[in-house]
Amino acid sequence: MGFKNFLQRRRRLGRITRKPVELRQLAPNMVTSGNLLCGIFSLMLVLHGRFIPAAWMIFFAVIFDGFDGKVARMLGGGSQFGLEFDSLADLVSFGVAPSILLYQVCVRELYLAGAVSSCFFALCVALRLARFNIVHVPGPFQGLPCPAGGLFVASFIIAKLNLPSWVMALILVCTGLLMISSIPYANMKKLTKKTADKTKFFALLSLIALSSIFLRSAAPLFLFALYIISGLIRFDWGEWLLRPEARVKDSK
Repeated sequence: MGFKNFLQRRRRLGRITRKPVELRQLAPNMVTSGNLLCGIFSLMLVLHGRFIPAAWMIFFAVIFDGFDGKVARMLGGGSQFGLEFDSLADLVSFGVAPSILLYQVCVRELYLAGAVSSCFFALCVALRLARFNIVHVPGPFQGLPCPAGGLFVASFIIAKLNLPSWVMALILVCTGLLMISSIPYANMKKLTKKTADKTKFFALLSLIALSSIFLRSAAPLFLFALYIISGLIRFDWGEWLLRPEARVKDSK
């Protein structure tokens, strides 16, 4: 009887304290789920030998990754759960999926060395995400962002570059090191319609359009390589795209 009474009290307490999940809390996590599912679909496509579609799924994942935060801020539904869920999705889409894709296509013939380079890349993504969750530094990103790292290595598959296996293994390792480094990389989150310099913004859009026209499948590789180099030479695209008055106001 005592156990039965205990269960009845637990049910009454659950009915009292349980609250319906609001849309503003659910919507950002639904967008994050799209990011995670793109990463899982990419892994499935790799298993079926569909390597280029698998690489494009990583690109689609970054679209969801870019919108979940915006949806959370717009609806005021951000939460610690959403932050952790986003990191798990990023680990799959920009860590595990690219490392398995590059292993299967480029570095598998290196045997142990290829496996180590792929695992090292995924490990660096996990370390980068863990550091990002506990260390919030205003301004530029500290280290190469995980989406940019994952997209960069996946863009080699889209470009269909036939590089030696040891070169691709080295690229995986170097990209991983950039992600866990403290090299500043541009953070575009400060850009809005009011703060962006329209002339420079359209110049950047023109660069993207021209590279797509002339480089075609190699355009993503060119653009992400340009972003990586910009961090190494300490060029901040986010600051460059800001209007002068917005840049002065932000520095005060």
